[in-house]
Amino acid sequence: MTVTAVEHVTTTSASVSAGPIEVPPARLAGTAWPRTTQDRDDVESLLTHPPFTPPEPKGRRRHPRAYDHGVTFVLDWLLAQPGDTWQDRWLASGADADGRRWRRIPLHWLNAHGHPQEWVHDWFVRALFTAVGADVIRPSLHWLAAAGFRRGSLVSIMSDCRDAAGFTQLQALCSSDLEVSPTAATRTAYRAALILAAKGGTIADITIGDVLELLDAEAAVLSAAPGATHLFYRVLRIMGVLGADAPATLRELRTTGQRTPGQLIDRYGLVCRPIRDLLVDYLKERQAALDYTSLDSLANFLGGLFWADLERHHPGIDSLHLPSEVAEAWKQRLRTVSKTIRTSDGRAVETQVSRINYRECLTPVRAFYLDLAHWAVEDPARWAAWVVPCPVGSEEINRRKAQRQRKSRMDARTRERLPVLPALVASVDARRKQAAELLDAARLAEPGKGFTAAGQTLIRVALTRSAGAKVWAQDPATAQRRDLGREEEHAFWAFAAVEVLRCTGIRVEELTELSHHSLVQYRLPTSGEVVPLLQIAPSKTDQERLLPID
Repeated sequence: MTVTAVEHVTTTSASVSAGPIEVPPARLAGTAWPRTTQDRDDVESLLTHPPFTPPEPKGRRRHPRAYDHGVTFVLDWLLAQPGDTWQDRWLASGADADGRRWRRIPLHWLNAHGHPQEWVHDWFVRALFTAVGADVIRPSLHWLAAAGFRRGSLVSIMSDCRDAAGFTQLQALCSSDLEVSPTAATRTAYRAALILAAKGGTIADITIGDVLELLDAEAAVLSAAPGATHLFYRVLRIMGVLGADAPATLRELRTTGQRTPGQLIDRYGLVCRPIRDLLVDYLKERQAALDYTSLDSLANFLGGLFWADLERHHPGIDSLHLPSEVAEAWKQRLRTVSKTIRTSDGRAVETQVSRINYRECLTPVRAFYLDLAHWAVEDPARWAAWVVPCPVGSEEINRRKAQRQRKSRMDARTRERLPVLPALVASVDARRKQAAELLDAARLAEPGKGFTAAGQTLIRVALTRSAGAKVWAQDPATAQRRDLGREEEHAFWAFAAVEVLRCTGIRVEELTELSHHSLVQYRLPTSGEVVPLLQIAPSKTDQERLLPID
C-alpha cells in the first residue's frame, strides 16, 4: 500500500532571511489534508492493516492484539478532544505544546479511563507514532525532535509508504561516501523522515526553510547536538531537492550574525505585547555593558525561564506585580528541570531533577525589578509605570550556601572517580597501542586483502580518489568501514590529554592552550643543571605558572 503524495501545503508569504541570503520559507503543516479528515472507521482500518502494523517482537510474546488496542485508545483519546479533524484534535489535546512532557497528558487520560497497565501505555505510544507515520496527524518539529522515535521504525514507514525512491537515493548517496559513518547515514534518513512527518509530502518537497526549522528545533529541545547536520544539507543539495540556487554549504545559511534584542525575546513567543516591549527595551539599555553571550543569556532568563513560563501556566497574565502564590509557584517550577533517562529495559523515561543553577536563574529577575526601580528615579515617564515589588528576596540569592554545595559536589565527584584513574590510564594506553598496531598492519596489506593485528581481522579497502592518503579497512563480520588513520590519531591524543592532565593537574582550558612554545627550560645558576618546565598561560586565576616536568 502506498501513500500518495500530499498536495503542496501552504507556505508563508514572506521569505525567510538567513543573513544576506534569501531562502525559501519553511512550509506550514496545514490543517486539512485527505488522511486527517477521514472518519474513525477508515483511520482504524488504515492503522491496523499492513504496512502500518508492527512486526512481532523477536524473542518474546506480546499481549494479544496489543497494537490494535493501542490504536483504539489513541483514536478514543483524540475523539475526546474538540475539533473537526484529527489534526485539530491533536493540537487541542495540548500534547504537541507540552514538549518533552507530552506523555503525561494521554497517560493521565488512560489512567482516568481505567487503563493503568504499563503495556497499554507502551502500545498507545507505538500506535500514536504509527498515526504520525501514516500522515493522520502532523506534529510540530519541536515535538518530533523531543518525542524519541525509534529511528528505524519511522524511516521504514516513510520509505515503504511515502517516498521509497527518495529514501533509496538518499541512503545510496550516504553509502557511496566512505567518510560517512553508518550512524551519520541513519541520522540523515531520520531527519528527512521527521520533516515528512511534520510537513507532509515527499523528500522532493523539502525546502531550505524546512531544514533550518528542524535544526533550530533540535537545538532548542535536545541537550546535546546529534551531529551530521552539514551532511544532511549536503545530501539534499546533491539530490537537487533544495534547488539550483541553494548555497553550497549549510554554513552560508547559519552565519546569521548577532540577533537584536527584539529577535532574542521573540524566540519565546510572548503573548503580552507590553511586557514583550518592556523586556526588549530593558535589553537595549543593558546591551552597551554586556557582551553578546551575556545578553543572550539574560534574554533566556527573562524571556524564557521567567515570563514565558508565567504565560504558559497563567494565561492572560499582563502585570509584573505577581501575587505571592504565583511567584512561589514559579520559583518551585524553576527548582527542577526535566531529564530523560533510560531504564534497564531500554525505555526512555522523563524525570524531574533539581536545577543546579537555581539561584543563578533568580538573580537576573531580581536585577530586572531593581533596575526598573532605579531607572524610574531618573526617567519616571518611561519606567515608573513598571515599578512593583520584586518577587525575589535578597536572602534567596545568597550564594554562600550554593558555593558550599558546589564544592561538596566537586569533592564527591573526585572521590568517586579517583579509584578508577589507573584503569582509565591503562585503557587509553592500550587503545593507543592497538590503534597504532592496526594502522601499521593495514599499511603493509594489499587492497582487498585481509590482515590480522591487535587481535582483530580486517580487510584493507581499496582507496578511492576522494579518500586521498587515508587508510580504510572493513570488518568482515559487520561490514563496517573504519578509518584507521583517524582512529589512531584520536587514540593518541586521548592518551596524551589524559597523561598531561594526570601528571600536571592543570585545567582542561589550560590544556587546550598548550603548544610547543609552552616547553621551556631553566638552568640552575649553582650547578648548571637544566630543568625542563611547562609554561601554563593565565587562566582562571589570571596567573602564569611554571611546572617542573620529567
